[in-house]
Amino acid sequence: MTLSGWARWALRAFMAFGLLFIYLPLTLVLVNSVNGDRTFAWPPRDPTLRWWSAAWDNAGAREALLTSVKAGLGATAIALVLGTMVAFAVQRFRFFGRDTVSLLIVLPIALPGIVTGIALDSAWRSVIAPLGLGKGLFSVVVGHATFCVVVVYNNVLARLRRTGTSLEEASADLGASPGQTFRYVTFPLIRSALLAGGLLAFALSFDEIIVTTFTAGPGITTLPIWIFNNLFRPNQAPVVNVVAALLIVLSVLPVWLAQRLAGPAAGASRT
Repeated sequence: MTLSGWARWALRAFMAFGLLFIYLPLTLVLVNSVNGDRTFAWPPRDPTLRWWSAAWDNAGAREALLTSVKAGLGATAIALVLGTMVAFAVQRFRFFGRDTVSLLIVLPIALPGIVTGIALDSAWRSVIAPLGLGKGLFSVVVGHATFCVVVVYNNVLARLRRTGTSLEEASADLGASPGQTFRYVTFPLIRSALLAGGLLAFALSFDEIIVTTFTAGPGITTLPIWIFNNLFRPNQAPVVNVVAALLIVLSVLPVWLAQRLAGPAAGASRT
């Protein structure tokens, strides 16, 4: 399609406005993390890294960061196993209700977080708590895994559809066992999709706050919850800005890597 010069400039202007609308607030957070003025006067003055030092010395922030990492890794591990298994079942087999299963897997990420949180809280109180397992880090991991499964499922399913079954059938025709076929053919084809899905799942879990609020037990504080709890406390705003800036960086890297790994050329079939 050929666009006129005016149309191209209009599209560029809308794109620039959209990017500015999205990233200007994030940029302000990064700038304020080195703003020497405690009240964040504008323009910034006396650039300093003392807030970063104060954030590192904050035991609560460090503990919350560690909790978020643990929850993210646990949720990602569960999502990789369940999401991959369901993706193989949906793509490789024909059975009654296959489309319904696919819808049910994707639905949790479309539901409002508060609905998912209330549902998980109710289920934990009614079913899990009577068995003697109270809320804690494990309940947070389970809660996060419910929506992290979706990104792994979508990535693996898309890769399986793109690669097809011809290479696996050729491997079987040459005498390879199902285990050998998976190890030497299937797994290398979906490896980057698994890594991309895992990175996205970790990023989703790392910055989740609504579901965490409903599933975290006493004494369990993730980094987003720590930020929310300290946002309006006196003298904590500079440290909160530093932690928020760190969260931006930690969220961008997994998404960028996932995009590179799941690009158009990744996992393309050789047939």
